[in-house]
Amino acid sequence: MTTLGMVGLGRMGGNMTRRLRDRGIEVVAYDRDPDVAEVADLDALVAALPTPRLVWLMLPAGDPTQQAIDALATRLDPGDTVVDGGNANWRTTVARAEELALSGVHLVDVGVSGGVWGYDEGYALMVGGEPDAIARLRPVFEALRPAEGGFSHAGPVGAGHYAKMIHNGIEYGMMQAFAEGIELLEAGGPDGIDLVEVVRGWQHGSVVRSWLLDLLVRALEDEDTFARIRGWAEDSGEGRWTVEEAIATATPAPVITAALYARFASRQDDPLAMRVVAALRQQFGGHAVRS
Repeated sequence: MTTLGMVGLGRMGGNMTRRLRDRGIEVVAYDRDPDVAEVADLDALVAALPTPRLVWLMLPAGDPTQQAIDALATRLDPGDTVVDGGNANWRTTVARAEELALSGVHLVDVGVSGGVWGYDEGYALMVGGEPDAIARLRPVFEALRPAEGGFSHAGPVGAGHYAKMIHNGIEYGMMQAFAEGIELLEAGGPDGIDLVEVVRGWQHGSVVRSWLLDLLVRALEDEDTFARIRGWAEDSGEGRWTVEEAIATATPAPVITAALYARFASRQDDPLAMRVVAALRQQFGGHAVRS
Protein backbone atom coordinates (compact mmCIF):
# COMPACT_ATOMS: atom_id res chain seq x y z
CA MET A 1 0.00 0.00 0.00
CA THR A 2 1.21 3.51 -0.87
CA THR A 3 1.48 5.91 2.06
CA LEU A 4 1.54 9.68 1.55
CA GLY A 5 2.03 12.56 3.93
CA MET A 6 -0.35 15.44 3.17
CA VAL A 7 0.53 18.90 4.51
CA GLY A 8 -2.37 21.36 4.18
CA LEU A 9 -5.99 20.35 4.65
CA GLY A 10 -7.81 23.35 3.20
CA ARG A 11 -10.45 23.23 0.47
CA MET A 12 -8.12 21.45 -1.94
CA GLY A 13 -5.91 19.41 0.39
CA GLY A 14 -8.82 18.20 2.50
CA ASN A 15 -10.82 16.93 -0.47
CA MET A 16 -7.74 15.40 -2.08
CA THR A 17 -7.02 13.52 1.15
CA ARG A 18 -10.57 12.15 1.17
CA ARG A 19 -10.33 11.04 -2.47
CA LEU A 20 -6.98 9.35 -1.90
CA ARG A 21 -8.26 7.42 1.09
CA ASP A 22 -11.40 6.37 -0.77
CA ARG A 23 -9.12 4.81 -3.40
CA GLY A 24 -6.81 2.90 -1.11
CA ILE A 25 -3.98 5.37 -0.46
CA GLU A 26 -2.97 5.65 3.18
CA VAL A 27 -2.62 9.33 4.13
CA VAL A 28 -0.91 10.85 7.17
CA ALA A 29 -2.36 14.36 7.35
CA TYR A 30 -1.02 17.53 8.99
CA ASP A 31 -2.32 21.09 9.09
CA ARG A 32 -1.35 24.11 11.17
CA ASP A 33 -4.96 24.21 12.37
CA PRO A 34 -5.06 21.79 15.31
CA ASP A 35 -8.79 21.26 14.79
CA VAL A 36 -8.18 19.44 11.51
CA ALA A 37 -4.61 18.16 11.93
CA GLU A 38 -4.29 14.41 12.45
CA VAL A 39 -0.69 14.48 13.68
CA ALA A 40 0.89 17.02 16.01
CA ASP A 41 3.59 18.46 13.74
CA LEU A 42 5.93 17.79 10.83
CA ASP A 43 8.19 15.67 13.02
CA ALA A 44 5.27 13.37 13.76
CA LEU A 45 4.30 13.27 10.10
CA VAL A 46 7.81 12.34 8.96
CA ALA A 47 8.10 9.69 11.67
CA ALA A 48 4.85 8.07 10.58
CA LEU A 49 5.86 7.63 6.94
CA PRO A 50 7.63 4.57 5.52
CA THR A 51 10.81 5.19 3.54
CA PRO A 52 11.38 6.40 0.93
CA ARG A 53 8.90 9.02 2.10
CA LEU A 54 6.36 10.85 -0.05
CA VAL A 55 5.18 14.22 1.27
CA TRP A 56 2.63 16.32 -0.62
CA LEU A 57 2.34 20.04 0.15
CA MET A 58 -1.02 21.64 -0.59
CA LEU A 59 -0.27 25.12 0.74
CA PRO A 60 -0.61 28.72 -0.46
CA ALA A 61 2.20 30.00 -2.66
CA GLY A 62 4.94 32.03 -1.04
CA ASP A 63 6.00 31.90 2.60
CA PRO A 64 3.77 28.99 3.76
CA THR A 65 5.22 26.68 1.12
CA GLN A 66 8.78 27.91 1.59
CA GLN A 67 8.60 27.46 5.34
CA ALA A 68 7.33 23.90 4.94
CA ILE A 69 10.08 23.03 2.45
CA ASP A 70 12.74 24.52 4.70
CA ALA A 71 11.44 22.50 7.64
CA LEU A 72 11.25 19.26 5.64
CA ALA A 73 14.76 19.72 4.22
CA THR A 74 16.20 19.13 7.70
CA ARG A 75 13.89 16.20 8.48
CA LEU A 76 13.79 14.07 5.34
CA ASP A 77 16.39 11.58 4.12
CA PRO A 78 18.08 11.13 0.74
CA GLY A 79 15.67 9.44 -1.66
CA ASP A 80 12.55 11.00 -0.12
CA THR A 81 10.26 13.07 -2.34
CA VAL A 82 8.42 16.34 -1.73
CA VAL A 83 5.48 17.21 -3.97
CA ASP A 84 4.51 20.87 -4.28
CA GLY A 85 0.88 20.82 -5.39
CA GLY A 86 0.20 24.52 -4.82
CA ASN A 87 0.40 27.32 -7.33
CA ALA A 88 4.02 28.45 -7.38
CA ASN A 89 6.09 30.47 -9.82
CA TRP A 90 8.00 27.90 -11.84
CA ARG A 91 11.33 29.68 -11.35
CA THR A 92 10.86 29.48 -7.60
CA THR A 93 10.09 25.78 -8.00
CA VAL A 94 13.36 25.15 -9.84
CA ALA A 95 15.27 26.97 -7.08
CA ARG A 96 13.51 24.90 -4.41
CA ALA A 97 14.36 21.69 -6.23
CA GLU A 98 18.03 22.68 -6.27
CA GLU A 99 17.84 23.47 -2.56
CA LEU A 100 16.32 20.08 -1.70
CA ALA A 101 18.76 18.26 -3.97
CA LEU A 102 21.58 19.32 -1.63
CA SER A 103 19.99 16.94 0.91
CA GLY A 104 19.31 14.25 -1.69
CA VAL A 105 15.57 14.95 -1.59
CA HIS A 106 13.56 15.03 -4.83
CA LEU A 107 11.00 17.71 -5.68
CA VAL A 108 8.05 17.03 -7.95
CA ASP A 109 5.85 19.98 -8.90
CA VAL A 110 2.20 19.34 -9.68
CA GLY A 111 -0.22 21.88 -11.05
CA VAL A 112 -3.62 20.78 -9.80
CA SER A 113 -6.89 21.83 -11.42
CA GLY A 114 -10.33 20.77 -10.28
CA GLY A 115 -11.28 23.11 -7.48
CA VAL A 116 -14.01 22.11 -5.07
CA TRP A 117 -15.39 19.62 -7.63
CA GLY A 118 -12.21 17.56 -7.69
CA TYR A 119 -13.29 15.12 -5.00
CA ASP A 120 -16.17 13.90 -7.18
CA GLU A 121 -14.84 14.53 -10.67
CA GLY A 122 -11.10 13.98 -10.21
CA TYR A 123 -8.22 16.41 -10.66
CA ALA A 124 -6.24 17.39 -13.74
CA LEU A 125 -2.58 16.98 -12.82
CA MET A 126 0.29 18.71 -14.66
CA VAL A 127 3.50 17.18 -13.34
CA GLY A 128 7.13 18.20 -13.52
CA GLY A 129 10.09 16.20 -12.22
CA GLU A 130 12.41 13.25 -12.63
CA PRO A 131 10.88 10.07 -14.08
CA ASP A 132 11.95 7.90 -11.13
CA ALA A 133 10.36 10.19 -8.55
CA ILE A 134 7.18 10.43 -10.62
CA ALA A 135 7.03 6.65 -10.97
CA ARG A 136 6.94 6.27 -7.17
CA LEU A 137 3.98 8.65 -7.11
CA ARG A 138 1.96 6.95 -9.86
CA PRO A 139 -0.51 5.28 -7.47
CA VAL A 140 -1.23 8.69 -5.94
CA PHE A 141 -1.73 10.30 -9.35
CA GLU A 142 -3.97 7.44 -10.46
CA ALA A 143 -6.16 7.91 -7.39
CA LEU A 144 -6.49 11.67 -7.91
CA ARG A 145 -7.04 11.92 -11.65
CA PRO A 146 -10.41 11.43 -13.41
CA ALA A 147 -11.40 8.06 -14.83
CA GLU A 148 -10.05 9.15 -18.22
CA GLY A 149 -7.05 11.39 -18.86
CA GLY A 150 -6.23 14.17 -16.44
CA PHE A 151 -2.52 13.37 -16.09
CA SER A 152 0.43 14.83 -17.98
CA HIS A 153 4.14 14.53 -17.28
CA ALA A 154 4.85 18.01 -18.58
CA GLY A 155 8.63 17.79 -18.37
CA PRO A 156 11.45 18.45 -15.88
CA VAL A 157 11.09 20.18 -12.53
CA GLY A 158 9.18 23.43 -12.98
CA ALA A 159 7.24 22.22 -16.02
CA GLY A 160 4.20 21.25 -13.97
CA HIS A 161 3.84 24.68 -12.41
CA TYR A 162 4.61 26.36 -15.73
CA ALA A 163 1.84 24.36 -17.42
CA LYS A 164 -0.59 25.24 -14.62
CA MET A 165 0.33 28.92 -14.93
CA ILE A 166 -0.54 28.89 -18.64
CA HIS A 167 -3.68 26.86 -17.90
CA ASN A 168 -4.85 29.52 -15.45
CA GLY A 169 -4.02 32.31 -17.87
CA ILE A 170 -6.24 30.65 -20.47
CA GLU A 171 -8.91 30.28 -17.80
CA TYR A 172 -8.77 34.04 -17.16
CA GLY A 173 -9.42 34.72 -20.84
CA MET A 174 -12.27 32.22 -21.10
CA MET A 175 -14.01 33.55 -18.00
CA GLN A 176 -13.71 37.14 -19.23
CA ALA A 177 -15.17 36.22 -22.64
CA PHE A 178 -18.18 34.58 -20.99
CA ALA A 179 -18.58 37.59 -18.68
CA GLU A 180 -18.55 40.11 -21.53
CA GLY A 181 -20.97 38.02 -23.58
CA ILE A 182 -23.43 37.83 -20.69
CA GLU A 183 -23.22 41.58 -20.18
CA LEU A 184 -23.96 42.17 -23.88
CA LEU A 185 -26.93 39.79 -23.77
CA GLU A 186 -28.29 41.79 -20.85
CA ALA A 187 -27.58 45.22 -22.35
CA GLY A 188 -28.74 44.92 -25.96
CA GLY A 189 -31.07 43.21 -28.38
CA PRO A 190 -34.86 43.19 -28.32
CA ASP A 191 -36.69 43.46 -25.02
CA GLY A 192 -37.48 40.16 -23.34
CA ILE A 193 -34.38 38.09 -24.14
CA ASP A 194 -34.27 35.17 -21.71
CA LEU A 195 -30.59 35.30 -20.77
CA VAL A 196 -30.54 32.09 -18.74
CA GLU A 197 -32.42 30.15 -21.42
CA VAL A 198 -30.00 31.32 -24.10
CA VAL A 199 -26.92 30.32 -22.10
CA ARG A 200 -28.50 27.02 -21.08
CA GLY A 201 -29.02 26.25 -24.77
CA TRP A 202 -25.28 26.62 -25.39
CA GLN A 203 -24.51 23.62 -23.19
CA HIS A 204 -25.19 21.09 -25.95
CA GLY A 205 -23.95 21.24 -29.51
CA SER A 206 -22.42 24.71 -29.25
CA VAL A 207 -18.73 25.29 -29.95
CA VAL A 208 -18.47 27.17 -26.63
CA ARG A 209 -19.81 24.29 -24.53
CA SER A 210 -17.50 23.54 -21.63
CA TRP A 211 -17.36 22.88 -17.90
CA LEU A 212 -16.99 26.62 -17.31
CA LEU A 213 -20.22 27.15 -19.26
CA ASP A 214 -21.95 24.52 -17.12
CA LEU A 215 -20.81 26.36 -14.00
CA LEU A 216 -22.02 29.65 -15.47
CA VAL A 217 -25.49 28.21 -16.02
CA ARG A 218 -25.49 26.89 -12.48
CA ALA A 219 -24.57 30.34 -11.14
CA LEU A 220 -27.18 32.18 -13.21
CA GLU A 221 -29.94 29.76 -12.27
CA ASP A 222 -29.38 30.54 -8.58
CA GLU A 223 -30.84 34.03 -8.96
CA ASP A 224 -30.85 34.97 -5.27
CA THR A 225 -27.18 34.10 -4.75
CA PHE A 226 -26.10 35.69 -8.04
CA ALA A 227 -27.88 38.93 -7.15
CA ARG A 228 -25.84 39.20 -3.94
CA ILE A 229 -22.44 38.72 -5.59
CA ARG A 230 -20.33 41.85 -5.96
CA GLY A 231 -18.46 42.48 -9.19
CA TRP A 232 -15.09 42.13 -7.49
CA ALA A 233 -12.64 39.55 -8.83
CA GLU A 234 -9.36 38.77 -7.09
CA ASP A 235 -6.36 37.27 -8.86
CA SER A 236 -4.25 34.66 -7.15
CA GLY A 237 -0.98 35.26 -9.00
CA GLU A 238 -0.96 32.88 -11.96
CA GLY A 239 -2.52 35.42 -14.32
CA ARG A 240 0.15 37.98 -13.44
CA TRP A 241 2.90 35.39 -13.89
CA THR A 242 1.46 34.44 -17.29
CA VAL A 243 1.49 38.06 -18.45
CA GLU A 244 5.02 38.54 -17.09
CA GLU A 245 6.13 35.44 -19.01
CA ALA A 246 4.52 36.80 -22.18
CA ILE A 247 6.50 40.04 -21.74
CA ALA A 248 9.73 38.18 -20.95
CA THR A 249 9.41 36.01 -24.08
CA ALA A 250 7.90 38.72 -26.33
CA THR A 251 4.90 36.45 -26.88
CA PRO A 252 1.65 38.30 -27.68
CA ALA A 253 -1.05 37.49 -25.10
CA PRO A 254 -3.59 40.32 -25.47
CA VAL A 255 -6.65 38.33 -24.33
CA ILE A 256 -5.06 37.03 -21.13
CA THR A 257 -3.57 40.46 -20.39
CA ALA A 258 -6.91 42.21 -20.90
CA ALA A 259 -8.63 39.65 -18.65
CA LEU A 260 -6.11 40.33 -15.88
CA TYR A 261 -6.59 44.09 -16.21
CA ALA A 262 -10.36 43.60 -16.08
CA ARG A 263 -9.92 42.01 -12.66
CA PHE A 264 -7.90 45.01 -11.53
CA ALA A 265 -10.66 47.31 -12.77
CA SER A 266 -13.27 45.31 -10.85
CA ARG A 267 -11.71 46.42 -7.57
CA GLN A 268 -11.89 50.14 -8.24
CA ASP A 269 -14.63 52.42 -6.98
CA ASP A 270 -14.87 55.60 -9.04
CA PRO A 271 -11.43 55.01 -10.63
CA LEU A 272 -9.11 58.00 -10.89
CA ALA A 273 -8.15 57.14 -14.48
CA MET A 274 -11.76 57.45 -15.68
CA ARG A 275 -12.21 60.67 -13.73
CA VAL A 276 -9.21 62.01 -15.66
CA VAL A 277 -10.80 60.92 -18.96
CA ALA A 278 -14.06 62.66 -18.02
CA ALA A 279 -12.18 65.82 -17.04
CA LEU A 280 -10.24 65.88 -20.33
CA ARG A 281 -13.43 65.45 -22.36
CA GLN A 282 -14.89 68.41 -20.50
CA GLN A 283 -11.76 70.51 -21.12
CA PHE A 284 -11.36 69.96 -24.85
CA GLY A 285 -14.95 69.36 -25.88
CA GLY A 286 -17.15 70.89 -23.25
CA HIS A 287 -18.72 67.50 -22.54
CA ALA A 288 -20.90 67.20 -19.46
CA VAL A 289 -19.50 65.47 -16.39
CA ARG A 290 -21.31 63.70 -13.57
CA SER A 291 -20.64 64.87 -10.05
